[in-house]
Amino acid sequence: MITEVFNRRTIANMEVALERACLLLPTGREKHQARLIIAETIIECATRGETSLGRLTETGYAAAMQFSASAHAARETEAAD
Repeated sequence: MITEVFNRRTIANMEVALERACLLLPTGREKHQARLIIAETIIECATRGETSLGRLTETGYAAAMQFSASAHAARETEAAD
C-alpha cells in the first residue's frame, strides 16, 4: 500500500501534483486512463527519492503533455484512415 511506502507529506505532494497535472488534460473518455498514467509516473518519481512538490509537479506535467501528444497523434491517425 502506498501509505506504507511514503510519509504523509510526500503523499500530500503527490496528490497535489496529480491534481495540477490533470488540469492540463481535456475532459472525456481518455481522462481516467491519462490520470492513471500520470499517477504511476509521479509514484516512480517519488520512489527515486524526488519528493518535493515542485519536482513531482514537473513530472506530472511532463506525463500529461506526453499523454496528450500521443492521444492527439492517435486521433489524427484514425482520422486519416
